[in-house]
Amino acid sequence: MTPDPWEFLSQGGPALGVIGLLSVITTALILWKFWDLFRLGAWSRAASEGALSQWRDGARQDALAAMRARHGLRERVSSSAMQARLSRALSDAAAREETERVGKRALMQARRGLRALELIATIAPLIGLLGTVLGMIEAFQALQAAGNRADPAALAGGIWQALLTTAAGMAVAIPAAMALSWFESICDRVQLDLEDLATRIFTAPLGAA
Repeated sequence: MTPDPWEFLSQGGPALGVIGLLSVITTALILWKFWDLFRLGAWSRAASEGALSQWRDGARQDALAAMRARHGLRERVSSSAMQARLSRALSDAAAREETERVGKRALMQARRGLRALELIATIAPLIGLLGTVLGMIEAFQALQAAGNRADPAALAGGIWQALLTTAAGMAVAIPAAMALSWFESICDRVQLDLEDLATRIFTAPLGAA
């Protein structure tokens, strides 16, 4: 027999309702973050590598135009590095500082939403534990009130209902933590790529165009 979801939520009390809301938010965050990283080109390296080859071959304006035509994280930082390197108004140190500024903003954009996932992975088990503690208190209060007429089956029922919130909190926290770890590994890879691209742009000799 399939359990009624509303009856299931009512058995867990308010804590289970909060955890249910967190599960919806977690699912929405994971789907949105995947789309956000895809939109920012987190898995796309071919365009920036191709432009870098043009840059190192001396076709600097072609490389810069190719990067300006795209809006991914790597392309944005590469474009900034190329433009800063070609600028006559900036010293080498100032050009590197400007590229670093753009890179930091790009990384902040790549990491947005991860704090929310981290918060959910942290508080979901705590909310579940709180619900369990409150449920156990209620169960033992009922046991005390019943005295010698206490029904062990009723006590067991109260205990397993109280434990529902702990299980639900873990069920939300585990996928949130897994998704957070995956997204952070992607952002770390993007950061390494940005640093590598900027370094290769600045170390390439500026010969005749």
